[in-house]
Amino acid sequence: MTIQLSPLNEKQLGSLSALSAGLTREQLLWINGYFQGLLATSSGIQPVNSVVQEKSSKKLTILYGTHTGRSKTIAGKLTEKLANSGVEVQAIALDEYKTRQLASETNVVFIVSTHGEGEPPAMAEDFHAFITGKRSPKLPGLNYAVVALGDKSYKLFCKTGIDIDLALAQSGAKAILPILKLDVDFEDDVDRWINEFASVFIEISVSSDQTVVAPNPVLKTAEYTRKNPFQATVIDKVKITGRDSDKEVYHVELSLEGSGITYEPGDSVGILASNPTVLVDEILKFKGFDGSERVAIKEGEFSLKEALTNYLEITVLTRDVIQNYFEKSKHIKLQEVIENEEKLDQYLYGYDVLDLLEEFPSDFTAQQLVEILRSFPARLYSISSSQLAVGEEVHITVSRVRFSKNGRERSGACSTYLADQIEPDSLVPVFIERNPAFKLPENEQTPVILVGAGTGVAPYRAFLQHREASNRKGKTWLFFGERRFGSDFLYQIEWQKLLKDGYLEKIDVAFSRDQEQKIYVQHRLIEKQKEIYEWLDKGASIYLCGDMKQMARDVQKALLQIFEAEGGMSEEKALEFLKKLKKEKRFQTDVY
Repeated sequence: MTIQLSPLNEKQLGSLSALSAGLTREQLLWINGYFQGLLATSSGIQPVNSVVQEKSSKKLTILYGTHTGRSKTIAGKLTEKLANSGVEVQAIALDEYKTRQLASETNVVFIVSTHGEGEPPAMAEDFHAFITGKRSPKLPGLNYAVVALGDKSYKLFCKTGIDIDLALAQSGAKAILPILKLDVDFEDDVDRWINEFASVFIEISVSSDQTVVAPNPVLKTAEYTRKNPFQATVIDKVKITGRDSDKEVYHVELSLEGSGITYEPGDSVGILASNPTVLVDEILKFKGFDGSERVAIKEGEFSLKEALTNYLEITVLTRDVIQNYFEKSKHIKLQEVIENEEKLDQYLYGYDVLDLLEEFPSDFTAQQLVEILRSFPARLYSISSSQLAVGEEVHITVSRVRFSKNGRERSGACSTYLADQIEPDSLVPVFIERNPAFKLPENEQTPVILVGAGTGVAPYRAFLQHREASNRKGKTWLFFGERRFGSDFLYQIEWQKLLKDGYLEKIDVAFSRDQEQKIYVQHRLIEKQKEIYEWLDKGASIYLCGDMKQMARDVQKALLQIFEAEGGMSEEKALEFLKKLKKEKRFQTDVY
């Protein structure tokens, strides 16, 4: 055995002894971690060993259900926070969790989004049916918390999470914290909740003499998020619909150079836009404000004009905004709208803040006005490029929203910003939103069927760029729908080249206005039903991207019809088969 003498001199040893004298175990543990951090920083090597911490006798399971990946991201943040505090924690996707295990759990956090009109995401469908159904067990020994994600612009805000919370309460389980309901702009609320939950959970945990190796906190490089977006330079912006089109669709290319940002086909890019200048000016004019009034909002103190332009939602109304307006105005006619579900639904579609001010006038100060409104959420666009092909760039496909209502022109906030306010060399605040639920198969030889209408074709451009850059010529079949062949065939030349080069095997198109009877992508699917079923029977995956309210529902109905006709299935069996495809991640959707 070799005895190694201390590398410290007598003075250093004396200082160290004086420092450590009388310290508690917890203080010694902290100093141990501090010196490990210094060692890692000086050597450039990440320490493998960790600080030994006292272990909580309680374990925590985090179950998440997600459509876009946000619930999974929150689960990851909570896992990291608790693991760094010595809690034994595991995060599991709801579609991978055995429901029979729930009765033996002690502490569970549920993080789940709501998709569309109150529907659970595909990975949470089975668990939602189980916990809200007749087979839901009694759970008197379970402590739980629910984080529910939603969008207040939809009628049934956070319904999936609310359903699970109610079912757990009825089962006898005890809530660690009340349900947290998150709107689309949730980062601050999530961070606060994670800190609060960690504090409460650790406090109620009973420590034992056992020890566990817990990871040291690792310094991370700066991440670009909604709160900290990257200023991407516009490389190019091209209108890709023809002169005769009644749509304005733009292909926009943004530089990510120097950001270190990475993404995968299927992910989305978040854009932090500004509101239409015309609408901001009309609101100020109607209320008699000059825009210089100082107001305080969540993001800080600004002039009223700056707050309305960059920080507050004014092109869209939500139930919360209408309720807030009523509580401050007490306007009787608005109360009639709120109490009539049909009238309220109609008012939520296509109306904006100026409509509210004009139709239900009330005397508000500038501060009272901003307190009514919600924060301006980022808009997400499916990425239409692969980094294997474009490097430090990200491409998006944007349809400008423009329509008339009540004698006034209306515009979508972000699409108008991108169409009218940016040019090459402009700076656009962006971040990447991961979408693990819309990804190419891991086996690159798996055949894929891609169904999209309008700008719903964007992620398929990314998919095919990726396959081309990887030199993968697997079976790929694209169904694309738009209004007119001559003016609306988005990326036509690119599809034709991909066909010629063998990266795209087949393409079927539906242009609804080119003949007397409208034809949509679902009709093309029915026409090719025999071959589609053969592809699926041989293991193909099918993807659907586009409008949620009509196209997506019609395509799913067409698929069920195909399963019944070609698979000899009953209606019930066809539904089970579609569900099976979703569970196996062979039917993935990105709908909006």
